[in-house]
Amino acid sequence: MLNYQKLIVLCFFAFLSQMVVAQPSGNEMKKNPDAVILRNTANINTTNLEFSPAFYQNGIVFASSRIAGKKDKKIDETFFELFYSETDGNGEPLKSRAFSLHVNSFLHEGPVTFDRTGDKIFFTRNNIKKGLQKADSKGVTRLKIYEASKGIYDWENIQELPFNSDEFSCAHPTLSSDGNKLYFSSDRIGGQGGMDIWVVEKNGDSWGQPVNMGARINTSGHDVFPFIHTSGNLFFASNGHGGKGGLDLFMANVMIEDTDVKNLGEPFNSEKDDLGLILSPDGKNGYFASSREGGAGKDDIYYFDAVDGIMGATTAELLTSMITVYDLKSNSLIEGAEIRVFEKSNDGFLSGDNNLYQAVLLPAKEGSSELVFKLIRKDAASLGNADQVSDEKGEATYGFMGEKEYLIVVTKDGYAAKEITYSTIGNESLSNIRVPLEKPICATVSGVVRNKVNNQVLPNTIVKIWNGCTGEEIEIFSNDKAEFEYCAKPGCDYMIKGMKENYSGDFVKLSGVELTSTNLRKDVLLAPVSGGPSIGTGTVIVLENIYYDFNKSAIRTGAARELDELVVMMQTYPSLSIELSSHTDSRGDIDYNLKLSKARAESAKQFLRSKGIDSNRVRAVGYGESQLRNKCVDGVKCTEEEHQYNRRTEVKVTSIDSPVNIRYGNNAPEKIDRKN
Repeated sequence: MLNYQKLIVLCFFAFLSQMVVAQPSGNEMKKNPDAVILRNTANINTTNLEFSPAFYQNGIVFASSRIAGKKDKKIDETFFELFYSETDGNGEPLKSRAFSLHVNSFLHEGPVTFDRTGDKIFFTRNNIKKGLQKADSKGVTRLKIYEASKGIYDWENIQELPFNSDEFSCAHPTLSSDGNKLYFSSDRIGGQGGMDIWVVEKNGDSWGQPVNMGARINTSGHDVFPFIHTSGNLFFASNGHGGKGGLDLFMANVMIEDTDVKNLGEPFNSEKDDLGLILSPDGKNGYFASSREGGAGKDDIYYFDAVDGIMGATTAELLTSMITVYDLKSNSLIEGAEIRVFEKSNDGFLSGDNNLYQAVLLPAKEGSSELVFKLIRKDAASLGNADQVSDEKGEATYGFMGEKEYLIVVTKDGYAAKEITYSTIGNESLSNIRVPLEKPICATVSGVVRNKVNNQVLPNTIVKIWNGCTGEEIEIFSNDKAEFEYCAKPGCDYMIKGMKENYSGDFVKLSGVELTSTNLRKDVLLAPVSGGPSIGTGTVIVLENIYYDFNKSAIRTGAARELDELVVMMQTYPSLSIELSSHTDSRGDIDYNLKLSKARAESAKQFLRSKGIDSNRVRAVGYGESQLRNKCVDGVKCTEEEHQYNRRTEVKVTSIDSPVNIRYGNNAPEKIDRKN
């Protein structure tokens, strides 16, 4: 039997209650060590309480009582606050830090949930009115659910949801993948007893009236910590459905009526309290909290791998869809069109079996000693084999994973390439995806990149093209025969220039008048220069495309492509050691910017460490706003782009056995070879 103190620790209840420990049920999952692998996340667990993890960016947000400070006398614990921890490639959380200055208050903050984009948060907090603690008619401070939006520097516009009350608690929110349903726990009138799970739907910009999930889910005991998964399965903790002891973890599919509530059994449940389970969209791994024996202290967070899903009911389904390619003008079906599918990541980069981008290390500007990683879009010929080819009916089938976003790239000789986005989020049925192709209304500009001195071809050269009408700048690669091709619109002037290590060249002008011809030849000539870029002690590489979460040190999911390239370089050269420094813009307090930059540098170092790079080879330093690269000091009006120029992470080579030249192989321009 659990006392009041334990109850409020686990569930944030603000009233005295007792819990019945029931016997195991017949629906319990049997222990299978091969099916589920469980481990304690030792890097973030302390002798205090850690519980209620939630996925956010490339890590988790969780609640903890670890910070020394004012205590809640009712439970003899310091007030819970929210923390964030990045995770490595194995799901292991790394060093944690405070999640938000605005969300964390002087009272309890607990379970959170985010919308799909990570731009809106819903969280549990003690009732606060005008900055003061607010009690009910019995003198008890209840719990409420609040929402906030992502601002420039922190979460802002914090407001409570309309179905809260000063007389009962609402807590533990979890948002459906489409953002239209919010599940939560409450002891409001109309429940089955104790804390129940409720659901409320969003109608436009407003929330409706909460509906009790009914006797199938709720019991006369306490049913708490819900998590709604993309598979339609609701996970929750309960002491009223039967189990091993205390709170146990259960699962029920809310999309199918009259399905049984299933006890997850071992290793998820123990004789102690087990609660707050979350599951990845593909249904194969996640986290939960437990007070079981063998932890660091009280409630600990555990990571689990379930390669076959939980009870075989959570893995993402493969949605086989029909892709039809046709001529937009004649509506005739197109045979032999090549179809490539790329999965979309949060920062816009795309990945799949074939990578849409390749990274090249180049001078930041011509003649500059600073180097940058350039992400260059490959042309169709460099993308490798197509995933599918349309048949005589213009059709091809492809299996898409559920709850993901994709980019479909379709190419066919004589037609302009076509890209369309496709989403399986919230989609459970087969789709017919129609892709129209058009014959280009443009002039094909082609050429070869050559050495100006000896006329030798220069394969894998970056060719930069500027459109005089739109100002658009694109970068393409010449192929392994040094050939390039571009579709230019008539009436616009263009400038073309080649960029390659140890070479320089002039702009090639392309007049709009010349584009009356359907095919135009423009070769690019580059002259060799001495002293090309190399990597040695003192070399600085600017990483401009690492995106952090506003005023946070957390690297956004999928936004560390340049760090991935740095990992490859450090793996190639084991003697390479670096100083990794972070810089902010001038906005904000000087001391805060210095602290933030140090945390960001440490975050990038942890990323390298998670990829297997020895931490002794990386020194993390934060410079704040002390090394601005332009005029944008305090008091000077600047554009967002100018401020962004100052926000960067730099890599300075502190030691290496011998300098290396930057060179390119036939198919891998990001390769770096040693100087002879």
